[in-house]
Amino acid sequence: MTKTTLKAAAGGISIHAVDVSRGIPAYGLSVRLMRLDPDPVEIAGGACAANGHFIHPVTEGAGVIRGMYEVTLGVGNYYRQSGTEVPDPAFVEDAVFRFGVERVSEHFHLPFKFTPWGFSLFRGGP
Repeated sequence: MTKTTLKAAAGGISIHAVDVSRGIPAYGLSVRLMRLDPDPVEIAGGACAANGHFIHPVTEGAGVIRGMYEVTLGVGNYYRQSGTEVPDPAFVEDAVFRFGVERVSEHFHLPFKFTPWGFSLFRGGP
């Protein structure tokens, strides 16, 4: 008799970005998601949709395994492209956040709230 082990499906990583200085979803904010460990690789890249959500297969678990991750959000360029005057380089040019995924079956939601002068990023609910 053969014993079959079922591997738990990855819960995914989602990002929802809001420009709180203007009270709007962060349409066009660039997102780069890297897995740092065990093998460094970019697993997702692109920009937030009109509703501020990052739409990518990684939200459903594509490419997500146990390890360390880093998300980079292009705040300075976002404000420049929107016509908002910011220094060059901006005070917050890129927001970089490192986090670990131990339980791959759990969903990791990252709400990102920001202004030209600061940001908040944490693990939110599903």
